[in-house]
Amino acid sequence: MPLNNLNIEQLSAASCSSGHNLIIASAGTGKTSTIVGRIANLINSGVNPKKILLLTFTNKAASEMVSRVAKFFGQNIAKEIFAGTFHSVSYKLLKEFGKEITLKQPNELKTLFKSVYEKRVFMDRNSTSPYDGSYLYDIYSLYLNSNHDQTFKEWISQKNSDHDIYSLIYEDVILEFDELKEKYGYVSFDDLLTLMLKVLNDPNRTDIFDFDEILVDEYQDTNPLQGKILDAFKPKSLFCVGDYDQSIYAFNGADISIISTFTQKYIGSKVFTLTKNYRSTRPILELANKVIQNNERVYEKSLEVVRKEGFFLPKLLVFDELFGQYEYIATNIKKSTTPHNEIAIIFRNNSTADGIEAHLREQGIASRRKGGNSFFDAKEVKIILDIVFLLLNPNDMMAFIHTLEYGKGIGKTISKEIFEALLKLGNGDIHKGLFYPDESIKNPFNTEQIKNIQLGLFDDFFELGSIGRFKHLDFEEGFLSNPILKHPKLTADGASYVYSFYKLMKDLKRVKLPSSQIEHIFKSELFNSVKDQLAKKRATLKDGTIDESQKLESISRIDRKVVLLKNLANHYTSTTKFINSMVLGGNEMSQGDGVHLLSIHASKGLEFKEVYIIDLADGRFPNRKLMSKGGSLDEERRLFYVAVTRARDILYLSYAKYDKIKKQDFVPSIFLKEAGLVK
Repeated sequence: MPLNNLNIEQLSAASCSSGHNLIIASAGTGKTSTIVGRIANLINSGVNPKKILLLTFTNKAASEMVSRVAKFFGQNIAKEIFAGTFHSVSYKLLKEFGKEITLKQPNELKTLFKSVYEKRVFMDRNSTSPYDGSYLYDIYSLYLNSNHDQTFKEWISQKNSDHDIYSLIYEDVILEFDELKEKYGYVSFDDLLTLMLKVLNDPNRTDIFDFDEILVDEYQDTNPLQGKILDAFKPKSLFCVGDYDQSIYAFNGADISIISTFTQKYIGSKVFTLTKNYRSTRPILELANKVIQNNERVYEKSLEVVRKEGFFLPKLLVFDELFGQYEYIATNIKKSTTPHNEIAIIFRNNSTADGIEAHLREQGIASRRKGGNSFFDAKEVKIILDIVFLLLNPNDMMAFIHTLEYGKGIGKTISKEIFEALLKLGNGDIHKGLFYPDESIKNPFNTEQIKNIQLGLFDDFFELGSIGRFKHLDFEEGFLSNPILKHPKLTADGASYVYSFYKLMKDLKRVKLPSSQIEHIFKSELFNSVKDQLAKKRATLKDGTIDESQKLESISRIDRKVVLLKNLANHYTSTTKFINSMVLGGNEMSQGDGVHLLSIHASKGLEFKEVYIIDLADGRFPNRKLMSKGGSLDEERRLFYVAVTRARDILYLSYAKYDKIKKQDFVPSIFLKEAGLVK
């Protein structure tokens, strides 16, 4: 049984009595085994698995824990445990509750948000420029996750009072955005949590939300919205596992005070501490502890190293120039006997990763990068998924806009206007509006002029164009007669792109398998147009010329991504299941093989035999720029602690004294001084 494999501290925590229990589990102390042991103890005690809720930071972590439970109790019992992230659990529970949900990825909704924002004009300006649409979307998301019962206007004023002058426009953009989401049934990841909270606080809620115990992994990264949800569940028992020294998500709303005030909030609660580290060698752990001790101690702990072998001392590498650092590390890895998938290069800044990635390639070393742009955030992947989504729901405005905006001269605003016109022509059905438009509707576009100076709204007069201007183009008669071609700002290139969309959707009507749908999209005129645009953009040099070899390389990368996506789709016969899997699990899927290139946040929860922590120069790590924008040295120090404790056996730390491109000198990081590696 899982309990038999636990040490005394782990067993004490796993078998504790019901109530409010906090387990301080530092890196490598066996928190997963403790959580699995706790679930085993609950089941052995007669708790119905359906009444156990496990909340984790990733769905992958939840799946791993449930799989370990299944080894002892069988799959039928283990699968009854409600397990997943706050978002995925909320999604499942809301669906069981009967809520209709069309979940959309953040970047998709950001496109919709920006289309609303772009209609605004900021007339009254002070010395501070208004936030752009993309950033406003991000800080609104942060507000939803991190505010303590403030209005958005109050929260913005507290963050930056210089933006008070724009708050009315900001709030109006958000209001219109929320109305559009409600109109089309869209739900963001943030909405999942706010909707979950609303349902939980409903006095008439059903018993599907009542759990005998809720277990929370990575408790130190809980944000205020998630904290409210935990409180709203009103659990009979709470089992929280975390480590304040690994709280590194403040930028995303995580509030370290939630774990640090646990005993004050829950009177009579118990705190258990796991002190035996099974991962790292003594020199690595001593270095990590020496630095993290400079942070304020919330819960006292003293880690004991269990491993007795492997005393490779952490090594500091110092270079005269930045790119010399990258070149040496790539060469060193090539000589290393450590398998490449057991090596990680951990970075604080994405620009750092670009340099090391290039030098690894030069040495012919395969690498996989996580923590920069996700595979599922790649534009070529997103447009394919959007087109597939349109097969399930032709009326999905967000997918429609994201697909059509690639047309020359179209963009988000015209895409949205064409969508609304097709909706009108199809009497509420985009598919009908595209293929069988209502002949009685001669003008599907809104020609009214709207002005609202206070809210920044200015719409131009709209004068219809003539369809006849496109008669020289080789369009089918059915498409040439469609009134959407009357849009006055639609050029011949734009109309041709819309026609390629028309042909593709017509072609896809007879294709059922997700993998076949992707194959048809990949070979389509529309996708080839998008691919050419993306490749040109990625190959354009600073002087405006196009590097043809780089363009060919970009096309090759796009093709590889499509092949990967098609391979993923091969596992599905249902388009609905394929899309749901891509939306809920996309952020956790990775590709490729070789050396791991990881941001510190992406390295969380992982471990490797050989680890390089690079660019440990003051200003880069700690990142002084982010510190000046609301971060802290304590948070940067926790990031360093997380990075160091990813290493099991071999640890290299490096920095360069000079950047010849920026002509900038560097001094070593304060963390290297605190570790005693430099004077």
